[in-house]
Amino acid sequence: MAVVKTLLYLFVYPGLLFLLLYSTFCEWVDRKLYARFQNRIGPQYTGKQGILQPIADFIKLLVKEDIVPEKADKTMFHFLPVFGITTVMTAGLYLPLWNVSSIVPAYNSFPGDIILVAYLLSLPTLIFFLAGWHSTNVFAGIGGVRVLTMLFAYEVPLLLAILGPALLAGSWRLAEIARFFQHHPSLLIVNIIGFFVGLITLQAKLERVPFDIPHAETELAGGTFAEYTGRGLAYFRLLTDIQMVVGAGLLATVFMGGFPGGILLGLFHFIWKTLIIIALLSLMRAGYARLRIDQMVEFSWHWLAPLSVIQLAIVLLVKGAL
Repeated sequence: MAVVKTLLYLFVYPGLLFLLLYSTFCEWVDRKLYARFQNRIGPQYTGKQGILQPIADFIKLLVKEDIVPEKADKTMFHFLPVFGITTVMTAGLYLPLWNVSSIVPAYNSFPGDIILVAYLLSLPTLIFFLAGWHSTNVFAGIGGVRVLTMLFAYEVPLLLAILGPALLAGSWRLAEIARFFQHHPSLLIVNIIGFFVGLITLQAKLERVPFDIPHAETELAGGTFAEYTGRGLAYFRLLTDIQMVVGAGLLATVFMGGFPGGILLGLFHFIWKTLIIIALLSLMRAGYARLRIDQMVEFSWHWLAPLSVIQLAIVLLVKGAL
């Protein structure tokens, strides 16, 4: 029975199958909202209201020819997209979706798992850099350098933002942080600054407008992924979709009280909370134009980092008063 439960956890929910299906659904939601915000329709014909369009796009890319640049490192060129998907899927397994009891916080939980999830979500950035670098394309190389530059700008504010709820809860375990705020929902408002900092930095991590600087089609012809076609491009697009879901799940865990109520009710909470975060990301994407790389770095260090420190100061004051 334990083996069956483990296999279900790894390959069905919240593992491979769930992340594949839900991430494509979230891409559809994001595309529809983004279109509506711009007075467009968005995906319309593949499936009801275009709901199957992300899956159709993924399959279309899978059957297309893989073209590898002559001077590229072919092993790394093919390996990096698969490794990237592995990292974000592994991060998704540590979200506390199986709350089995008040004694055992979650099926796959341990002290410090919040650091592991943050680390796994940062690995795709390095993978994107390596993908651009090993493409031996000047535009991909510039895109890769921009990816690393952005990493040094947004990663610190993001880590400081998720540190606040952990300090207030007195735990580095995601399930215990979520349970603390389920028992003390009034304290969620204390982390409101950190939530918006986390939201903005997640947008930067996903390299979406206004932080799509590494791709910038008008400047870099696609940037980091300029040389990727076929399966490689399909895997990178899927990686980004899953990273968006897992990133939204991380924010929902630490800032929105997690997903209480066991497997089915927890799934319901996971879906509506992550969709709210994705809707806010879509609104941000539709409302702003692309920043320059220097503007992005300046914004991160002049605004996001200080706001994260202010959030920590508020948390420490509140914790001292409890």
